[in-house]
Amino acid sequence: MTFSDTAAWYVIHSKPKCEHLAAAMMLSLPDVETYCPRIKFQRNTQRGKVWFVEALFPSYFFAKFVPLNSMRAVKHSQNVVRIVDFGGQMTPVPDSVIQTIREEMDGQVVKEIQVGVRVGDTVELTDGPMRGLKGIVNSIANGDDRVKILMEFLGRESLVEVNTSQILTEHTPREAMAGR
Repeated sequence: MTFSDTAAWYVIHSKPKCEHLAAAMMLSLPDVETYCPRIKFQRNTQRGKVWFVEALFPSYFFAKFVPLNSMRAVKHSQNVVRIVDFGGQMTPVPDSVIQTIREEMDGQVVKEIQVGVRVGDTVELTDGPMRGLKGIVNSIANGDDRVKILMEFLGRESLVEVNTSQILTEHTPREAMAGR
């Protein structure tokens, strides 16, 4: 197998939840550049709202290097599973793709995402006596702080107003980033 003597971006598969660590460690290698876009978002948990930071592409990040010079060092870096290939052939990622991702990330390495809730969303209550019950968002009240949810409870439909901090939405942060 022959390796390219030109620097290009490649997709690196890392151990789960170790993308940013592998990318940071790889920066110590000569002539290797890494890019590991991550998103920051809030999610309701048992303890209330908690901030999470995750890789935009879980278990993957990008590295720019010359395969002829750096492939072995990249492949055997800490937390790296493999360099993604197709049929044994390393396939470079075009610079334009990396540039597009950087633009979508607004030039940030960690971009904060607001998941939000919309009318028609199915949500689950996370607090109070009706905890665990699901309903459909009927309307948004008082800015974005409160919502009215149509719920079926004891055989009848009821409209309940709750704080948005008390509900879980089915939307993922990646969907919110994509504008869905």
